[in-house]
Amino acid sequence: MRQAFDVIAPRYDLVSSLMTLGMGDHWRRAAAEAADVSACSSVLDAFTGTGDLALMLADRVASGGEVIGVDFSPAMIDRARLKAAARGRRCRFEVADVLDLPFEDDRFDAVTASGGLRSLDDPSAAVREMARVARPGGRIVVLEINPPRHLRGIHHRVLEFAMPAVGGLLGGDPAAFGELARSVGNMPPPAEVAAMLSHCGITDIHWREFAGGMAVLHRGRVAAA
Repeated sequence: MRQAFDVIAPRYDLVSSLMTLGMGDHWRRAAAEAADVSACSSVLDAFTGTGDLALMLADRVASGGEVIGVDFSPAMIDRARLKAAARGRRCRFEVADVLDLPFEDDRFDAVTASGGLRSLDDPSAAVREMARVARPGGRIVVLEINPPRHLRGIHHRVLEFAMPAVGGLLGGDPAAFGELARSVGNMPPPAEVAAMLSHCGITDIHWREFAGGMAVLHRGRVAAA
């Protein structure tokens, strides 16, 4: 999957907008709000991609805070750094594996993840790492694109057909775009995601659906020691 994201990176923002029907920024703003951070907070954005959520978080923590975005795709990180420089935002972007984060325990006031868990064979392993680097009581926020509740099978089949075609038209690798589309079908229903978060030590879990379940935002807190 890492190679697929490196291939997709130059066209990722356009493809993401198509996949979310242009609603992605609205969902990311909701995720930034759910992180419940303010000036001087320290935040980690896992699966940062091209950095859109991290940059929204940077606006909230201001100059006294810290936002670090990590992703396993160097090409994605390169694009995130260019965005931050162009917008004059103080964000640090690093290539890192969310399954083995290079940060100490209890490091961040909040940890967010947008669009990455579905690409993993064992998403709970990433959630445990996210919880490890968050302080006790810190916020965990997960935003994922999901097949809509009432059209789950149809939505998945349309994406599997349409995304490779779109990738080809954009001059990209149809196979890489097909892999991205297939990952959407990997995300379990919200109640199962909530159960996974709870099993990983997250408490006070709530979720919110957008566009008939096309995207789901989970939020919770790391259990106090």
